Amino acid sequence: MSTHRPICPLPDLLISQIAAGEVIERPASVLKELVENAVDSGAQSVEVRLEAGGIRRIAVIDDGSGIRADELSLALTRHATSKITSLAELESVDSMGFRGEALASIAAVSQLTITSRTRDAAHAFSFESGMTEPVAAAGALGTTVEVKYLFDAVPARRKFLRAEATEFGHCIDAIERVALAFPEIGFRVFHNDRAVRQWLPASALQRISDVLGSEFNEHGVEVNAQGGPMSIMGVTTRPTAARARTDRQFLFVNGRHVRDRTVSHAIRSAYADVLHGDRQPAFVLFLQIDPLAVDVNVHPAKHEVRFRDTGAVHRFVAQTITQALAGTAGTHQVSQAERGTTLGAFAMPQNGGATPSGIWSNGATPDGLAARGGAQAFTPRWNPGSQAAFALREPTSNGLEQPGAWKALYQPLDDSPKTGSDRNDNNETWPLGRALAQVHGIYILSQTATGLALIDMHAAHERVVYEQLKTAIDAQTLPQQTLLVPVVFRVTEKELALAQECAEQLKALGFELTAAGPQSMTLRSVPAMLARGDLEALARGVLRDIEHVGASRLLTEQRNTLLATMACHGAVRANRQLTIEEMNALLRQMEHTERADQCNHGRPTWVHFSVSDLDKLFLRGQ
Repeated sequence: MSTHRPICPLPDLLISQIAAGEVIERPASVLKELVENAVDSGAQSVEVRLEAGGIRRIAVIDDGSGIRADELSLALTRHATSKITSLAELESVDSMGFRGEALASIAAVSQLTITSRTRDAAHAFSFESGMTEPVAAAGALGTTVEVKYLFDAVPARRKFLRAEATEFGHCIDAIERVALAFPEIGFRVFHNDRAVRQWLPASALQRISDVLGSEFNEHGVEVNAQGGPMSIMGVTTRPTAARARTDRQFLFVNGRHVRDRTVSHAIRSAYADVLHGDRQPAFVLFLQIDPLAVDVNVHPAKHEVRFRDTGAVHRFVAQTITQALAGTAGTHQVSQAERGTTLGAFAMPQNGGATPSGIWSNGATPDGLAARGGAQAFTPRWNPGSQAAFALREPTSNGLEQPGAWKALYQPLDDSPKTGSDRNDNNETWPLGRALAQVHGIYILSQTATGLALIDMHAAHERVVYEQLKTAIDAQTLPQQTLLVPVVFRVTEKELALAQECAEQLKALGFELTAAGPQSMTLRSVPAMLARGDLEALARGVLRDIEHVGASRLLTEQRNTLLATMACHGAVRANRQLTIEEMNALLRQMEHTERADQCNHGRPTWVHFSVSDLDKLFLRGQ
């Protein structure tokens, strides 16, 4: 029998240590809070000094506005802050910190000292936990916060820390995220008195390159769009540069680095047509939204947000990324620096358009991505209506192809003999040029106005067929199939209520779900094209995701996966012998097909070699 214990208030120190467990997980958590406070102070330069991976010592020195001497003791008091004073300010907060818990929580599990000087003070003042009054100290304008012996007073937490190198790596990750969000601020990082990082104030694009390396320069696609109260800018990578890990995915909402399922799902949706399997894009995206439309007070560590209209955010992000990726069609070129002994590397075009003005706040354009040009789509100079659809050869009963079957479906614009000047005009008319030959039954060799293009005919045709299938499906009402034997399955009360609430929306998408009991549901009809799948799993998936992304978005993904498989099996296969006319038909279709530079699996469909590239291979002019 348990002994009754009276209810009593907890000591302030224990309260702070409990709160610290929510905010302070490791040295990187401390560093994040201190650097964000430096940013909020208006600092133009931030210096970070670490010892033993931040376990023994963390010092953050800034040149911001400083803290007045009579406010230093309040800075270490729980729920004391200068960021907000009312609920209205909390709902529209635009600072990094606002809870007034970080310094108090850090002081509860470490030895913390603040030294600060304001612009109108004759000298700095210093204060540490346990003191009653600040004392005079030497110090420049700004604030220095020093944290020593983290978790030494809390052995249960101390034993969960990893090795020095591991904790140092997490600290670098934390400072990199803040540095990406505030490129106008300079940062220096020292570890055990050795300089390890330095980022000078720069444009957003230059800061991305400085922090993350050349990956975003070589494979980046600029993103910039405005939609009502939202705007998004940044860089995402081409599908051909996809990674196996998600360690290069950075999302900032109003300058705050967050993890958000809605935006992450929207980005995956945008890549669904060009990136299948477990490959992951790399991106740095800055989403600006009306502070009243986003709740940042979701988690004590402030790494989650809640949007008032998740559907609108999802649509905006997905459409913007989709358009950015579609705009890269036809921009693959071989980078001379990357080529080495192979010709398979891809980079951003050297002759693309300039960076649109106004994308980045300071208007500067670095020598990296912006100088090399953004992704520019082809500007069609032909009349798509003057040519028939590009079609497949039909196999005969003995499995052989019917030669000329494409010719009957495709009417060439004008293949009559031309003079030399006319051929040049044609090369300029057709961005992908005129086909010269088929190489090993796999590639098409084409002469363009500026060099040669090499096209993977299966990958290219796969994309063309896929987009044609999508267009055909979108042009008509989605067919619905009533099940001969309805599927009955168990659900939770929440799933049942959700299905009843969204019954009309689900019915418009081809799903008919009715209640069969307090915890069971009957599936009576589904979209016809998905009728052969696992219907119970499909219905559960729709119900699971409809809250966050909407049923239409999930259905589109399911449909597009099916269409991608159909297109892959329906595209022209390797070793099919094509005529020049058939090859030109494929090139013309590619030129007005979205994302024509990538197949449905994210592989490139063509590369371009300029005449100067060819000259260098043969040492001409040297």
